[in-house]
Amino acid sequence: MKRREQRNQPAARNISQEYLARSFMGDSMNGRILSLLLWAGVAYFCCMAMAHFFGIKVPILFVYYDTPYYAYQDKIISFAVVAYICLFASAARSGEVVFALVAIWLTVLGLCAVNLSDALQGVLTGKSPLPYWLQTAAIAAYALGLTIFSRQPRILSAH
Repeated sequence: MKRREQRNQPAARNISQEYLARSFMGDSMNGRILSLLLWAGVAYFCCMAMAHFFGIKVPILFVYYDTPYYAYQDKIISFAVVAYICLFASAARSGEVVFALVAIWLTVLGLCAVNLSDALQGVLTGKSPLPYWLQTAAIAAYALGLTIFSRQPRILSAH
């Protein structure tokens, strides 16, 4: 590569990165909201991972906060939540939100299935599952927000 081309290459790369950043989320209000929602998800999942790792059973970070559990299960959950952190951070940086949406909606469906399960009813011993449904509804509302703002038109790059 010629010396002049080498000097110009970083500038071209920066222009390309700047264009991609602007074309995904930077220029529209909807894009900014989507970015904010995705980064809020990253923060939420970080808090959830820490709560599970350290056994801090607080509602919303622990959906089933008052059910019997084994500490090792929560450690496993904390490591699995790292995948959500990476997925949502990647979506926030790249604009590719499809997989984050699939993951969050499958999570909502999974929580609904657990809330309806005989296994959960067996450990509740007469308590209401309403707190779990409220937390599931909050996660579903978040998923709906992501879905709505991800469906807004965006400029697509040629890459």
